[in-house]
Amino acid sequence: MKRFFLFFLFLVFSSCQYFEKQVPSEKELLQKELKSINWKEVDEYPSVLDCEKINDKKQRQQCFFEIMSQLIQEKLDIDTLSILYPELDTIEVKVTIFPNATLKFEPQFPKDSATYDTIKMDSILRARLIDFPKVNPAIKRGIPVKSQFILPVILKEKNNK
Repeated sequence: MKRFFLFFLFLVFSSCQYFEKQVPSEKELLQKELKSINWKEVDEYPSVLDCEKINDKKQRQQCFFEIMSQLIQEKLDIDTLSILYPELDTIEVKVTIFPNATLKFEPQFPKDSATYDTIKMDSILRARLIDFPKVNPAIKRGIPVKSQFILPVILKEKNNK
């Protein structure tokens, strides 16, 4: 029994080295976690109330883009932009959705924008792109984040409706 006790005591003291592991520092763990996050994608895309009932991520994203494009087109249809620039059939609008659910619209002018009065177009677009329904921001790891995307907006002439 004494031999067993000595053997057990020897085993206990010598086995402690197997349990001793170096714990990574807090900074190392943070850096490792930050590198593992894909910052180019969000967990949930921005959404409007009409798209909330859709469970599929891709379908919800598609629904959101369609509704936003439709709303922007409706707001621009009532303006003279298509009459002032009949050769311009599509413009791109950069939409930024901030974590606090506010929206910012920036028109992206064509490469040959020297032929257009960009200041006038910009003021018309900014005046029309107001009063949108509430948009829920994108979610990344449970936290609302800023997201940006570019929507093509088709300008329709009044006489083609």
